[in-house]
Amino acid sequence: MRANEDNLYREQLPNVGSLVRDGGRKLCRPATVTNKFPILKWLPRYRLEYIMQDFIAGFTVGLTTIPQAIAYGVVAGLEPQYGLYSAFMGCFTYIVFGSCKDVTIATTAIMALMVNQYATISPDYAVLVCFLAGCIVLILGLLNMGVLVRFISIPVITGFTMAAAVTIGSAQINNIVGLTSPSNDLLPAWKNFFTHLASIRVWDALLGVSSLVFLLLMTRVKDIKWGNRIFWKYLGLSRNALAVIFGTFLAYILSRDGNQPFRVTGNITAGVPPFRLPPFSTTVDGEYVSFGEMISTLGASLGSIPLISILEIVAISKAFSKGKIVDASQEMVALGMCNIMGSFVLSMPVTGSFTRTAVNNASGVKTPLGGAVTGALVLMALAFLTQTFYFIPKCTLAAIIIAAMISLVELHKIRDMWKSKKKDLFPFVVTIITCMFWSLEYGILCGIAANMVYILYSSARPHVDIKLEKINGHEVSVVDVKQKLDYASAEYLKEKVVRFLNSQNGETQLVVIRGEEINSIDYTVAMNIVSMKGDLEALNCAMICWNWNIASAGVVCRLNSDLRPIFKFDLTLEEVVAGHFDSPSNTASTVTIEA
Repeated sequence: MRANEDNLYREQLPNVGSLVRDGGRKLCRPATVTNKFPILKWLPRYRLEYIMQDFIAGFTVGLTTIPQAIAYGVVAGLEPQYGLYSAFMGCFTYIVFGSCKDVTIATTAIMALMVNQYATISPDYAVLVCFLAGCIVLILGLLNMGVLVRFISIPVITGFTMAAAVTIGSAQINNIVGLTSPSNDLLPAWKNFFTHLASIRVWDALLGVSSLVFLLLMTRVKDIKWGNRIFWKYLGLSRNALAVIFGTFLAYILSRDGNQPFRVTGNITAGVPPFRLPPFSTTVDGEYVSFGEMISTLGASLGSIPLISILEIVAISKAFSKGKIVDASQEMVALGMCNIMGSFVLSMPVTGSFTRTAVNNASGVKTPLGGAVTGALVLMALAFLTQTFYFIPKCTLAAIIIAAMISLVELHKIRDMWKSKKKDLFPFVVTIITCMFWSLEYGILCGIAANMVYILYSSARPHVDIKLEKINGHEVSVVDVKQKLDYASAEYLKEKVVRFLNSQNGETQLVVIRGEEINSIDYTVAMNIVSMKGDLEALNCAMICWNWNIASAGVVCRLNSDLRPIFKFDLTLEEVVAGHFDSPSNTASTVTIEA
């Protein structure tokens, strides 16, 4: 009998040999290779009729990418060409490693803002963080750590996105009216705006505000019912390119007499960037900066930039997956490779772009091959159009950025959180306030920490119902635990039971702890179960654990074999009570007591 019980309660450890063998077989399967290189799945099934649709989608995305890339290069505190350097390599690399046909890889406003404080020291910092972030994301993807993104809730992501959008949009409020600002931070940008109202440049303000209104109106063009709806759709998708073309043409025409009425982008270095190793050292103001010193300067951004880039691409992939399962780990592999390869062509950190991915999807892209057209278009712009970019007004670029940021301020999500569960507003508010008034890196960490408080609180205070039942003429306290127990909740359960018994003034002689929903416990819980039995004996009350999971019961029994008799299985509650008091079963009458 004793041997049977030992076998029953023996801890089931994983078979390491089997795990290694299964892992080895999995690595050798052809499916593993095709999963890591998704191009091997879709390219053999590629059809000729897809070429035109991919070309149109890639070309349309390119018209959106070029002006946005120039604008985000400015947001990052770099020369505009760095935005274009960041906009083509990701397109080509994602074709091989990406698993979602709609996703477009390039720098985004959030990435540009996060790298700004380092890029203003030297562009080499932006390129290095691109390489290192890529390595981190790639390693996490290869280790199948895509599950980590599940620990960041939608309220935290929403708060972060809205804070970044407000900060980025506020940083451009000066540029849209022709002012220069010493800082891109939220409060200094608005302070500069209001203290320099008299210095607003009329031409810049007129063109900037007009461009912003035009861009916002063009988002509604696709809804026009009359005429050719395909024409209206592509006209709306080309709004950024149209704004830039008009602004550039106007700046060029009005400057022919030698007077430039607008603040323009200025000289952009022509040509494709050289393919070379990312910088592992640099020179700042004539002083040599080692790799270690660069790492020290980058600090927390080496954690926050990979985290945010992963969040963006996984969220975008899921939004456009259309019923397909998104492999978050593979998207991390693709993103890591895009950043690593991009760092060889002077790119700053990149991730999935929601705006351009939406354009790609709306344009009817069929495969990731559309990214090749987008990348080629950016390369052509670098090779042949940089002289034209000289005349792009800064107020036009500011309007493009602000219009993109307005779309990220999703006020309806605040309303939805309020309607569904008001408590979720707490991590949202913590995230948005700390991101706006402290920093994006630490803000999202504060939001995650605030969210973890809920998880820990729920874990530390499980839902426990205690009912006083009269069974077979005996007062029995039935404890019903509604969720699993872990170390955080162990003490709470004991406190609830002991406090309840003290309130009964010794009337209860037996406590039955139901365990149907206790699927696992740890050592701390087991210790508290042992301790609770001793506390109940001091109150002249016995304890029985009824219908516990065998694995959970085994943790207690291996800790203290003397407690094996308190676990009862495959019996009704009446039979358990009858067995304890050695009396026939009786019908139970129940009185529920809130505890």
